[in-house]
Amino acid sequence: MATTATATTHDEPHAARVAMDHKVHPAGVIGFLLVLVAGLAFAGYSIFSDTQQVGETLALGAFAFLGLALVIALGFEFVNGFHDTANAVATVIYTHSLKPVFAVIWSGCWNFVGVMTSTGAVAYTVITLLPVDLILNVGSAGGYAMIFALLLAAVTWNLGTWWFGLPNSSSHALIGSILGVGLANQLLAGPGGTSGVEWSQATNVLLALLVSPVIGFVGSYLLLKLMKKVVPDPQLYAEPKGDAPPPKGIRALLIFTCTAVSFAHGGNDGQKGMGLIMLILIGVAPTAYALNRTMPDASTPQFVQAAAAAQTVFHTKSGGITIAPDQANETLRDALRTKKTDDPKVFAALDATSSQITAELKNYGSIKHVPAAATKNLRNEMYVVYDTLRLMTKDEDKAKQAFPNGGDKTLKDYQKLLETGTRFIPPWVKITVALALGLGTMIGWKRIVVTVGEKIGKTHLTYGMGAAAELMAASTILLAQFKGMPVSTTHILSSGVAGTMVADGAGLQASTVRNIALAWVTTLPAAMAIAGVLYWVFLGIVHTMGMK
Repeated sequence: MATTATATTHDEPHAARVAMDHKVHPAGVIGFLLVLVAGLAFAGYSIFSDTQQVGETLALGAFAFLGLALVIALGFEFVNGFHDTANAVATVIYTHSLKPVFAVIWSGCWNFVGVMTSTGAVAYTVITLLPVDLILNVGSAGGYAMIFALLLAAVTWNLGTWWFGLPNSSSHALIGSILGVGLANQLLAGPGGTSGVEWSQATNVLLALLVSPVIGFVGSYLLLKLMKKVVPDPQLYAEPKGDAPPPKGIRALLIFTCTAVSFAHGGNDGQKGMGLIMLILIGVAPTAYALNRTMPDASTPQFVQAAAAAQTVFHTKSGGITIAPDQANETLRDALRTKKTDDPKVFAALDATSSQITAELKNYGSIKHVPAAATKNLRNEMYVVYDTLRLMTKDEDKAKQAFPNGGDKTLKDYQKLLETGTRFIPPWVKITVALALGLGTMIGWKRIVVTVGEKIGKTHLTYGMGAAAELMAASTILLAQFKGMPVSTTHILSSGVAGTMVADGAGLQASTVRNIALAWVTTLPAAMAIAGVLYWVFLGIVHTMGMK
């Protein structure tokens, strides 16, 4: 929309001052579409190549089903790009540091880099919120219903809030969808029938989502106050003059902060799509993706040694109880459902299952040589042992007391190898998610940019406000990524902008703040409700089709 600069006061919302309607050259549109098609083709070729290497043949129907699920998963990241990343470019656009079109392309590129350099820790933090039954049986009717329900629920809510220009969090929507599926899964099964939400993990994730906006607001408020004392340059705290860019030093600072937020956003939010895609791949093509077949043969002796050391701890804690291998797996699943792991039977089950895992690895030589028929079973054995150990050792102080004389470290070492064997992300998944997020950044960004740039405060965004809000957002998101926790770029940055407005005495627009707060409060229950209903509907459909 073309706009003109008008005088503003603290009593009236300022008018838009940035012209954002720029015609895109046809060559740009063609290039965009070519990259989009090339990304999807690359994903298809990679799946075909990976399955061929392990001798896994996908029927045409299974391949089409996999393609549809991947398109929806990548669609979530695409929407995430133009929904969440718009926050990163709002400050450079409204301070005239970068032209709008160049700003979103720049941000999209750094989102791509952020995804490519991410570790994958956030991806599996999100996945562990799901019921263990659905994770272990992701290729079942319930697993397929789960995947489509949570993806469509998150995309639906994201698109709805984007349409109204509300800076809603894609992370918030996805986590709400996961919780909705988990609760629906438990309610449909009845008392004691199956597991629901992994509440111990959900509490940590929800706490991160709750605290991060507060950190954004308070941190940005304090940072702007500090900047005014340390760098008392009037130009830094002035509003942009007409369409003129800021002074070179200030402009470089704002471009840097936009880059940092884009990079951090890609590294954190991009991982959520990776985790979902890995679930889909494990369900449809387990031979190729259920185990990390990139682990070298030389890692097998180390794994066997770590398992033997851990079994010594298990045997001591079991009090000499033995349990049959076929009962051990169910015992561990029950322990994960009830979250009660301090039981001699559980340690006996860990001992028996670990013995089974090492026997299979010795027989096949390494993970990459495990045949198709044994892949799913071995993956599930490794997964339940890993998840049980994660519950046992998540509190480091209690773990040291429960497993003295270095027993806690022994279990941690074994847990790390189990994680490496079952939780990996192929390079092509990172590339396609990075493309989806980066390309999404270049589409549909205007609605959110206008809200952040014009409608949060009563005055125009100053250079110092934009820098303080983005520095705080980038550092908070990067810290969360290091800790493996999903946070919301939207919540942190919009709260940061509000904090700087208050610190500057500019005041806030009550209607916008109320709408953002309303979106924040309603996202979780709304996404949960949508996902729960969709899960129920899809479960009925797949059962009608005869799937189990």
